[in-house]
Amino acid sequence: MKEYDVTIIGLGPTGATLANLIALNGFSVLILEREKSYYNLPRAVHFDDETMRVFQTIGITKDFLKYTIINKGTKFVNSKGEIVLDWPRPRKITENGWYPSYRFHQPDLERQLRKKLKKYNKVKIENNSNVYRIKNYNNYVEVSFNNTNLNTFHEIKSKYVIGCDGANSVARKEINSKMNNLGFTQKWAVIDLILKKNKKNLPDRTIQYSNPNQPATYCRNVRKRRRWEFAIKNKQKENKILSEKYIWNFLKPWLKKNEAYLERKTIYTFKSAISKNWIKGRIFIAGDAAHLMPPFMGQGMCAGVRDASNLAWKISKCLKNKHDERFLRTYQSERFSNVKEYVETTMRMGEFVNAAESIEITNNISSGSDGKKSMQSIKPVLGKGLGNNSDINRGKIFPQLKLKNGKSLDDKFSNSLILILSSKLRSKKKLSKIKTVIENEVIGLSDLLKRYKAKALIVRPDRFILQSCKTVKGFNKFIKNFNKF
Repeated sequence: MKEYDVTIIGLGPTGATLANLIALNGFSVLILEREKSYYNLPRAVHFDDETMRVFQTIGITKDFLKYTIINKGTKFVNSKGEIVLDWPRPRKITENGWYPSYRFHQPDLERQLRKKLKKYNKVKIENNSNVYRIKNYNNYVEVSFNNTNLNTFHEIKSKYVIGCDGANSVARKEINSKMNNLGFTQKWAVIDLILKKNKKNLPDRTIQYSNPNQPATYCRNVRKRRRWEFAIKNKQKENKILSEKYIWNFLKPWLKKNEAYLERKTIYTFKSAISKNWIKGRIFIAGDAAHLMPPFMGQGMCAGVRDASNLAWKISKCLKNKHDERFLRTYQSERFSNVKEYVETTMRMGEFVNAAESIEITNNISSGSDGKKSMQSIKPVLGKGLGNNSDINRGKIFPQLKLKNGKSLDDKFSNSLILILSSKLRSKKKLSKIKTVIENEVIGLSDLLKRYKAKALIVRPDRFILQSCKTVKGFNKFIKNFNKF
């Protein structure tokens, strides 16, 4: 029976991101994907700066950037055509080192992630693989699967198994966890088109049509791709909704039939749900296997990438040292509240689209002198887990800074913990077992330490602050506590 460090079920964006991050640490990875290849039609169309920072760690941003466009934001328009709420995404680099919001075509991303995986000798991808049994043991997990193309059956051992296998996850069934429905369930039609030539009268950003009679969404996607989504009423028949006659009649205000190719038409049931448990023994779930949210904020795929980023370094640490169940359980405790806030905010946004101006989406909405309302993006904090929860800096995103030589700090320390020291603690560098950076080596670090009121910081591989030290005198205790970790 073959043995692997990590087995990942599912090779969508979450599974492929996780596989790349673990392979980056030098471990063997088996990926079991039930499909023959990636799905070549549009699905996810948006990601944010946090997500791009993870792609930077993987090493795909240079090639992938040319397949993306910067997203300008979202406007909510009522049935009279009036803008009732603006959600701008300024063309400004964030603390993560990237623009706040991007549009993309999912097959382009999946090609880049798989291309990177092929460069690792310890990564094996098994397509056409149907996983039908997973058994948890104290020191390993046994996985049984069959190749549906060759009709062959296989069993392997793995130190860890992660189900990135979507809403009908076999891994979630194995850990016997149910999805808790948070209350939003609604059928929507999703229509993807490719323009035959550019149409300047189409909006250059996302428009949410907050019309109780016909809630709808328009997305300006990469190149000549455009997407429309609209809610389906209970009594409407799905086959009628997906007929070309109905679709082109719906699109009449924006497009004529001879102006675009209809690439994809489908019906989704938008859901809001979170799995009660994400872990059992050495089995984990991530992405849509762990949580589902409507698409109004474009955070579904982003949430899966955040799962992968959080879990990858923790599993890697346990593979390097020893299995630590308590340590690994912080994966769910840290991610659960973060993703729950995204799901709940997305639900309120969906309710706003269904009934304009009657729902308060977030407390990040302000009114200008002209009375127009504007919304800022949310950035939910990391849930309780590693580090001291009374530490005001613990769980904050550490900005992407540059060394004096111009190189990104992220690129130099792509998969390791970093100890950040003020110049006053330079002599303490030898006490640390981890990679260390001194204040004067990094542009802007002095100001950042002042803002955090800290003399030292430990930054996790997923770019969150693990803990901070406020005084020079407190450093020895600070580093002693870390060495326990």
